[in-house]
Amino acid sequence: MAEIIQKDGTWAFDGDALRLTPGRDKNVSLLRRELGELAVSLGALAGVSFEQGRRSGRLRLRLRDGADPLTQATGGRLGEPNDPYQLTVESDRYGVAEYFADEVRNALLLDGVSPDPVDRYLLPGPSLPVSASAGDGTASFDGERVRLEWNWKTEDAKSSGGPRTIALADVVGVEWQPAAGLENGHLRFLVRGAPVTAPPKYDPNAVELWGFKKDPLMALVAAAVQARLPHPAAPAEGDAVPREPVRLAEEPAAENDHDALLRRLRELGELHRGGVLTDEEFALAKQAVLKRM
Repeated sequence: MAEIIQKDGTWAFDGDALRLTPGRDKNVSLLRRELGELAVSLGALAGVSFEQGRRSGRLRLRLRDGADPLTQATGGRLGEPNDPYQLTVESDRYGVAEYFADEVRNALLLDGVSPDPVDRYLLPGPSLPVSASAGDGTASFDGERVRLEWNWKTEDAKSSGGPRTIALADVVGVEWQPAAGLENGHLRFLVRGAPVTAPPKYDPNAVELWGFKKDPLMALVAAAVQARLPHPAAPAEGDAVPREPVRLAEEPAAENDHDALLRRLRELGELHRGGVLTDEEFALAKQAVLKRM
């Protein structure tokens, strides 16, 4: 098991899944605290990297496209303080961070995890119910309905209709956009039969965001709804498209028996001889197989 403990959080890897726990330091963002501990299966990963800086470094996980409803809902626009798949590493723990990244890379290589996009979510999204208040309103979701409530700062054209309740069956999409510069952000729900004709400031299906500290919490509501909508890359109904088998964290490892590991060693040797793996990559992968044996 590989583990790294920092003020920013704790990451642990047991060979099958990573557990990402946010730290209690005052600099840890509200979104990461609300999101809590995350379990990320090895099959949901496309890669891992560690970047050194003068005073601190950063561990980053790269998820497979389409694997995470939070990343899908936010379009990858969460800044570094709010991204749960990044960990700030103090300079005296660079060696531990490099070892951690190597262990994850070896496991990805050994298990033959594809970095290709997926057509279903491999992470569950935020737990329910979920609610957030920011900008000109409050958005909440209980798994069946989205509810939008307004505050005293809401434009009359939007608040005059009172609180808004939208059935999940009527939601066809989610937009989350952070405030940037002089442009306000928003959380908008795209509703069947209701084309978008007004900016978020006046749209009764949107909450306008002004760039304050609580704005990122709206991304949790967006992700919770996104996780329960049809996956954007899912085959259309009736299409007989086989899905790639992905081994989740709770499934037993199929390659832990001795014969399978011997076969894996032979495969690695062929990849090395064919020039697919460098000497260093081959040595690391071979060592990981031998450890399991």
